[in-house]
Amino acid sequence: MNLEAMQGVMLAIAGAQDTHPVLDQIVEGIAACQNVALVRIWLVQPTETGERVLQLAASAGNLGQPDADPKRLDGRFSRFAMGVCKIGKVGAESRGILIPDIERDSEWIADPAWAISEGIRSFAAQPLIARDETLGVIGLFDRSELGEADFAWLRTFADHAAVAISNARAFGEVRELKERLELDNAYLREEVKESSGAILGRSLAIGKLRAQIEMVAPTEAGVLILGESGAGKELVARAIHEHSRRASRPLVRVNCGAIPGELFESEFFGHVQGAFTGALRDRIGRFELADGGTLFLDEVGEIPLQHQAKLLRVLQEKSFERVGDEQTRKADVRIIAATNRDLATEAREGRFRTDLYYRLGVFPITVPPLRERREDLTLLAETFAAQAARRLGTRPPAIPPRELARLQAYDWPGNVRELQHVVERAVILARGSSLRFGDLIEIDVDRDRDDAPAPTSVASEKPTSLADLKILERRIIEQAYIQAGRKVSGPKGAAAILGIPASTLESKLRAHGLK
Repeated sequence: MNLEAMQGVMLAIAGAQDTHPVLDQIVEGIAACQNVALVRIWLVQPTETGERVLQLAASAGNLGQPDADPKRLDGRFSRFAMGVCKIGKVGAESRGILIPDIERDSEWIADPAWAISEGIRSFAAQPLIARDETLGVIGLFDRSELGEADFAWLRTFADHAAVAISNARAFGEVRELKERLELDNAYLREEVKESSGAILGRSLAIGKLRAQIEMVAPTEAGVLILGESGAGKELVARAIHEHSRRASRPLVRVNCGAIPGELFESEFFGHVQGAFTGALRDRIGRFELADGGTLFLDEVGEIPLQHQAKLLRVLQEKSFERVGDEQTRKADVRIIAATNRDLATEAREGRFRTDLYYRLGVFPITVPPLRERREDLTLLAETFAAQAARRLGTRPPAIPPRELARLQAYDWPGNVRELQHVVERAVILARGSSLRFGDLIEIDVDRDRDDAPAPTSVASEKPTSLADLKILERRIIEQAYIQAGRKVSGPKGAAAILGIPASTLESKLRAHGLK
């Protein structure tokens, strides 16, 4: 063996910070020595069952057969179980093996025909040990007879190589942790920016929604959130995450409709440097970032059909590979998906994979549109007005009864998001005075009109318990109170609209906290 070349390799790998380049430098450096036919490194890796195996990670050499590729990492001898064959024995026992003359010890050679055709004379293998941990095995096939001095030098070289591999792994982990921290901070800033607070409302529909969240949050079941745009699906996803056992880990959001098809795998699973044009460095994907936490797939119905199979495979196997990388990684992720599409119909008509639909929709939750819970409008409008005023540094503005009635009469096709934007614009335009919505929504409501919406329109709902009946009573009283301009008595007061004495209405208003 060329000791000077070996020393040069040790110096070259001493400060390396990437595992794969270190491995390539080691095998290529040894392969440059005279008479070396093949040198390989197997690294210890866990399997899905928890067992440890030796997986081929680097290879180089000078093979005589023209069609042989010394750098090939697959094939018959790419993986060894611990204790099996000479490589597995070295890994299991952490002791080296030297065969000076394979003709005298042919039982150690798994492929004698290959050894003869390549003129192999000797074989040596040493475990790669760093910090009392066996990282792998380095094996060497040589065309000359290796002696004890060569074997001892290979041991010294293996120790240096193991330290270099261990250091490179440590650098990689630090680099990944730094990148994860940067991405965590970026997502945290995005969440703080986009978050609009808690789920507000006292309606029956919101009560049912909260009950579903409390039921499914402590489980690990996948959740499919259905509802119109702007109804608050992301708030529901955040509430499920915050009430789960994963609350201390990140909630990572992916807008599936905003990811170009060619970047789908990179965005979800990450990529390594050089995997494609523009991949200037390694990057972790959303699955890896959400490890231990929750991955929120917003607008999941927008994922192209050709990418749905890849997503389904990862959900089933809980493992993936970065683009351009052969290493299999695992991620413990809970999936919450959301869509405004009818995925059941999409699946029936072949535009969405049926197996993926059932995988995502273990526990479906439907977020009610705002028009189906109009009794929450007053609370929402007043909350959004107070939030907008606080951001603008002004006092919370009043919302006149006529304007509340105007909000009640509008259908809100954009749901809560539209209401929030309308109220915020009204606060900006009000400049400290009462809010007006006349120019902001396409509806004109006159509180004195005889054809104003009847407050008892909600009476068509059928209460199923005393608690439902109490909620329904509050809704009817609140609508009559708003329609009457918050006036209790008089010909056009709420008491007259409801057909009850004003004193009775006063008591009910106090009981429901409406006055």
